[in-house]
Amino acid sequence: MAPLKLYVGNKNYSSWSMRPWLALKAAGVDFEDELVRFDFPAGNPAIKALSEGGTVPVLEHDGLRIWESLAIVEYVAELFPDKRFWPANRRDRAMARVCCCEMIAGFRALRSAAPMNLRYPRKKLAVGDDVEADIRRIQAIWNGHAGRGGGPFLFGAFSTADAFFAPVVARFDSYMLVDDPATLRYMDAVKNHPAWKAWAADAAREPWIIPEDEV
Repeated sequence: MAPLKLYVGNKNYSSWSMRPWLALKAAGVDFEDELVRFDFPAGNPAIKALSEGGTVPVLEHDGLRIWESLAIVEYVAELFPDKRFWPANRRDRAMARVCCCEMIAGFRALRSAAPMNLRYPRKKLAVGDDVEADIRRIQAIWNGHAGRGGGPFLFGAFSTADAFFAPVVARFDSYMLVDDPATLRYMDAVKNHPAWKAWAADAAREPWIIPEDEV
């Protein structure tokens, strides 16, 4: 099989890059990653050369380029049907995809007010009612699915659903946005996953600063 190459943005800030990277890493898929910085004032022309959508992440495989996070995961899941990207139970798989799609489409207030920044020195961020509404909805999703299947993650074992909510875990943690014990237990499980730790270690070594993402 041709090798897989995943182009990602700055690991400290790129929430969309984090999602497929964690999903592939947690599933045990071999791939090469290459950082394409997006902290250029006028945008990085290398990204535009890679991606028709002008965004990262981008997966390159056998002459094909895919530039949307969920599409990347679904493509690789088809390449490796023996890998565990989704829950084993059909109903849980359906709900895991629902969770991912809601994550993709929603929570704009949270994204705007609390950008992902893994190096942020944990401190409480004051947020408005719109962000609080997003937080409540996310907690309802997590508390409704965490522990299903006997594991600490949303549907038992770590799956794509957890990878897609991982940047939210980072936001909740960095800005100290939640104190619910069940939510914190789920966050701890995600932060202690080896894939999370590997990504966070890379992020900690990055020297670049994006001022607009430094709240």
